[in-house]
Amino acid sequence: MKNILIKTVLACLLTTSILTSCSDEFLNEAPATLVPQNAAISTEADMLIALNGTYRALNTVVLSGSTITLYGRNVPLAGDLLADNVFVSERNSGRYIPFSNYTFNQSNADIGDIWSASYTLILRANNIINSSVSGGNAANINQYKGEAYAIRALAYFNLVRFFAKPYTDDPASPGVPIVTQYDPFLKPSRSTVAQVYTQIMNDLDQAYQLQTQYRGSAFMSKYAARAIAANVAMYKADYATALTYANDVITNSGFSLLNRAEVGAYWASGTPNSSSVKRETLFEVASNSVNNAGNDELVNIYHQQGYGDMLATPELYNSYSEEDIRKSLISNSSRVSGENPAYIVNKYQIPFGAGDISDKKVIRMSEVYLIAAESAYRTNSETTALARLNELASKRYSTFTFASTGSQLLEDIITERRKELAFEGNRFHDLNRLKREITRSSVYPATARTIPYPGSSSLPRYFPIPERELNVNPNI
Repeated sequence: MKNILIKTVLACLLTTSILTSCSDEFLNEAPATLVPQNAAISTEADMLIALNGTYRALNTVVLSGSTITLYGRNVPLAGDLLADNVFVSERNSGRYIPFSNYTFNQSNADIGDIWSASYTLILRANNIINSSVSGGNAANINQYKGEAYAIRALAYFNLVRFFAKPYTDDPASPGVPIVTQYDPFLKPSRSTVAQVYTQIMNDLDQAYQLQTQYRGSAFMSKYAARAIAANVAMYKADYATALTYANDVITNSGFSLLNRAEVGAYWASGTPNSSSVKRETLFEVASNSVNNAGNDELVNIYHQQGYGDMLATPELYNSYSEEDIRKSLISNSSRVSGENPAYIVNKYQIPFGAGDISDKKVIRMSEVYLIAAESAYRTNSETTALARLNELASKRYSTFTFASTGSQLLEDIITERRKELAFEGNRFHDLNRLKREITRSSVYPATARTIPYPGSSSLPRYFPIPERELNVNPNI
């Protein structure tokens, strides 16, 4: 499969427009062994075209004629559905039921798609990182390479969290293959979890060093890379580094938190921030009326004008107080021939066909403050932890402030992380890094209401390597 992915990626990068889809017809243009690794990129303009195609792959890719999603839907949805934030409505289109029921296995198509699309994304980023460009603007070339490093790091961060044990459990356990060079004959073995995290942090450091421009929230930037690195460090339990990086973003990036009054309009908009706006979103995967996953966009699985299959759990809805503005992002409603009440997710409000489709947030300032709060607590600075938590609380509650100490302060931080980042794909990974049981209510199938940590063969806490990958790579 890697051979097919590599051929497909190289062919896609040779196209002259990021709007051109990539399908089987490109596989026969030239044998992969005759295509130089950097054939598609020889100028600054080539690099930008390739980079735009790489951003597109963050949302969707086309392999063998089929469109598959990463942030288009699969990645953010799985991160909530596998946990306790959302569930499949009794009136549904049949999508993602194995994730809700914990009946997924090596042949699950959505799992295979996350794997295949992630490595396609990595190979596109590799082609930019490894390219040799003569002439052009050196600052632009460094910027584009820095963005590619950040994208590759993000792809590996998702892969290692979905397909391996958390670092906090066993960093020496099998992770995922690290592929950084073009080799059509490569059949890589799995690197350890620790090795994958080292690769991620090295890539993010390169991204931080190389980037000097902010091109808007739909593109990686110096401080988006630093914020992601803070999150990665927290997932490693390297809390000192996580705190340092989070403070760097808070102090030096120029980005600010949303005010309480802005929350509704923020989530109602489908337009990324321009290069002149540094507000809340450090990086998001953008969709619009042309570049999108069609009916497979994340918004359509939540929106009642789409499939509307996914509902918020009653427990999550009830965790928001009346003075918490975030409660307005879930409607207490009902579904015809379905749940009553039905807690309908309103974070994604612009469905496919309605214009500039709702984008998918990857890293926001709110999360950076929560990373700083948790990391400060875990490095024995409760005063700082409480202050960071209340800085966010002042932007979400009308009057409430936290005064907790000790273990209750940590629980408050983790709970606020759940409430702030709900429906953005983080909850499952957080419960894994914390090595906590997933406790679900009666809205889930009886056989999948308690998912213990570290899990079991029948209730796994991470995905199996896809069967189609095992069939072609004996080294994995």
